[in-house]
Amino acid sequence: MAPTAEEPQPALPYGTPDSPRIAVRGEARLEVDPEIARIGITVTARGTDRRDALTDLTRRNTTALDLVKSYGDAVEHVETGAFSISPELTKHGRGERIRAYHGRVHITAELTDFTALGELTTRLADLDLTRVDGPWWALRPDSPSYRQARRQAVHEAVQRAREYAEALGTTLSALVELADIGAENAPPAYPAAPGRAMRSMAYAADAVEEAAPLDLEPQRQRVYAQVNARFTMAPPQL
Repeated sequence: MAPTAEEPQPALPYGTPDSPRIAVRGEARLEVDPEIARIGITVTARGTDRRDALTDLTRRNTTALDLVKSYGDAVEHVETGAFSISPELTKHGRGERIRAYHGRVHITAELTDFTALGELTTRLADLDLTRVDGPWWALRPDSPSYRQARRQAVHEAVQRAREYAEALGTTLSALVELADIGAENAPPAYPAAPGRAMRSMAYAADAVEEAAPLDLEPQRQRVYAQVNARFTMAPPQL
């Protein structure tokens, strides 16, 4: 069977002299305060006996979780992401001889109270063999900031089209199409804004007095929206 020729793609309609068309792009860029902050907590233990290492890890994990949960409503979400305990073999000698056991638990906490965030991260970092990473600032997926950016992008598209029409001495007639950029390929509409991570901390709890709480400044989040819009306009008198 002879191969058939590819069907021609339909040309993009450009309107008619009686109904000219305008195609514009609307954009909006906002900078807003973050709504949540995430921190990563890694609790570790090491011992020559497997049971002792596991017991130490369990105790330190419980201590860290109890501390996080003691902040009540300031902590919106907490979860354990990974747990491991593995043997360390000796580098010399014959046979498989175990030198020590290493245990690790990773916890993620999400906070909405940034005042409590600085105090909590400092107290966690002051625990024995506990590492803290973060914070990573972010907006909630349903943040009103996204809706605000989309609305501004649409308003900007309408205003731009109106200015083109006014430059021709005419007015807009109707909206033909409004679409997100790349809507046909369905990419993520709003990629997560990059967050600024504070330096990781891992301290032993040797000091009697607690360390002063960290003063953390939330990083402003960038929200971006972009749309394509097509309008028809009344025929201009050229």
